[in-house]
Amino acid sequence: MTELDDIDRGILQALQADGGLSASELGRRFDLSQPAAWRRVRRLQEEGVIAGQRVRLDAGKLGFGVTVFLGVKLATKGRVSLEDFERAVTAIREVQTVELVLGLYDYRLRVVARDLADFERVLRRRIMTLPGVGNVEANVLLSEERRPGPL
Repeated sequence: MTELDDIDRGILQALQADGGLSASELGRRFDLSQPAAWRRVRRLQEEGVIAGQRVRLDAGKLGFGVTVFLGVKLATKGRVSLEDFERAVTAIREVQTVELVLGLYDYRLRVVARDLADFERVLRRRIMTLPGVGNVEANVLLSEERRPGPL
């Protein structure tokens, strides 16, 4: 586990809120020189605390007005069926995340669609035909609150 001081935690929280902050801006916020702020960010990247940077897109503005979480229970178990399912499901453009979980279901998927009719098409023609799919439970997202990470 990486040791973090209060400045490291502050930098991580700031970057979670806005991953595009420059070292110069981080330095201003945390009373550091630009090189010192950059060195801290670089160390956190090298130690794997910062696992990458991503751009979060607004699905609604791109025409995807519906988000559905699917719980998928596989009909068959075993390493081969897990790998086959994962390979096939990650090829579906509307599937945004694939998480292997413990509980009632084997996988939790985040699926976006233009509307409910589009989601039904994706579910029937793409997801339900995947290798090993047994039961599926859908939960439609009504609203979402984003929270910072565990700091």
